[in-house]
Amino acid sequence: MIRNTTRNENRSVLNTDAFDKRRFKEIYEMSQGLQKISLEGELPTYEPLLADIWASLYKMKPEITEEDVDGDLQVNKSLMERIMTDESFENYRSFTRLDDLSSAIGTLKFGEKTNQWLADQREQDEDLQKQMQEIRAMQRQLEKQEQQEGAGNGVEQLQADLAQAMADLDSQLQQTLQNNSHSFSEAMAQAMQETKKVKDGLKSLLGGSGAGSGDAELKKVPLRDQISLAEKIASNKQMKEIADWAGRFKQIARRKQKSKHSDSMERSGVTLGNDIERLLPMELGLYTHPITKNDFLRRFVEGQTMMYEQEGQEVLGKGPIVLCLDQSGSMHKLDTQSKGFTLALMSIARKQKRDFCLILFSTRTQIFQYEKGKIKGSDMVSFAQTFLGGGTNFALPLDKAMNVINESRFKQADIVFVTDGEDRLRDSFLESFNKKKKEKDFKVLSLVIGSSTNTVQQFSDKVVQVKDFDDEGSFTAFEI
Repeated sequence: MIRNTTRNENRSVLNTDAFDKRRFKEIYEMSQGLQKISLEGELPTYEPLLADIWASLYKMKPEITEEDVDGDLQVNKSLMERIMTDESFENYRSFTRLDDLSSAIGTLKFGEKTNQWLADQREQDEDLQKQMQEIRAMQRQLEKQEQQEGAGNGVEQLQADLAQAMADLDSQLQQTLQNNSHSFSEAMAQAMQETKKVKDGLKSLLGGSGAGSGDAELKKVPLRDQISLAEKIASNKQMKEIADWAGRFKQIARRKQKSKHSDSMERSGVTLGNDIERLLPMELGLYTHPITKNDFLRRFVEGQTMMYEQEGQEVLGKGPIVLCLDQSGSMHKLDTQSKGFTLALMSIARKQKRDFCLILFSTRTQIFQYEKGKIKGSDMVSFAQTFLGGGTNFALPLDKAMNVINESRFKQADIVFVTDGEDRLRDSFLESFNKKKKEKDFKVLSLVIGSSTNTVQQFSDKVVQVKDFDDEGSFTAFEI
């Protein structure tokens, strides 16, 4: 249904002010989801209804206006009264109040559920259906006449008739709300549950490997990108699954990194340097004391503070990370898992400020480079939608990985090679690759999913055979 946006603009049944109206307009323009539901809404006043839903979720003290409202807004007022008097509404607001993203997602979800509830009631009630059909017909006629005549007497009469029809609909809708109060409350509860899931999914995708890093990482992303990615998670099953896997794998990565750090402390000697995570407790004590703080800072800047020495046989170092990820046809069943796994590795790179290169391969390759592991929302959507398919060729990604490692930014990079396939490599290729590996001083960790390890053994420093990405063995990569 086409809306007259000029007439719908700045019309509210809440105590909204100029800031509220301007802010919603900005969010509405950022959100394809809100624009879509506004056009598909069961009511011709759906855009101002969405604006009021947003204000009710975002404002510190939203209130229904006590003033009389235009006849065509009576339905909006009844719906907003029902939403805001729901016994769980204040609990919902604790999640969305003064939160741009949560209130935007909440508006979309409350708008969708309200619209679906209205459609369900219309299907079940012939009188309600007839009223809403008449209103649709009047709306179409009004829009047609406005385009032909502009603001004339005919248009004014149609507007008055539409307002009266909406007022009549409101009387019927109030009765429907009363009779079906439970189903409406359920719809609103589902809306908030889905809002929280979408927000959690977004934090899983964009958050780092540190505990509680999701909200902090979100704040670094422009709101337009947050909303766009949130709507993809809300509407795309694949994106949601990737977010779920990313969240799980990042938790595991965090534990692996913490465990690795603790293990290194237990087996270490003492050296001089300025790695904050490895400083001796005694040095931290000197930093907190006002008398010794300046001396500590001087020694820290000069790399002369005492810290634990990390030893042990680490498979990979602390340089950039190159992930070669098999995307041959047989890997399609593990597509969302593999992408969640990739994002978890990327979060380690981001936390440790390490450059990250992703090489997707089958019988062709696609290469993505992310400085310090940072990935934009638009890149994430593109990555989620990319799957190469086809056969398996090991030489292609290994050759591309060597080219990347030859770049100045990727010196001392290490390779994580993931495949569920098998391939044959020429002796000359293996000899050349292993020679370069020794010259460039990098290592290769290979994860082989349910396949023979014969070939990867020939170019890897460590090989782990796993049944899928959720296998304990694959988490070795998170010790990177």
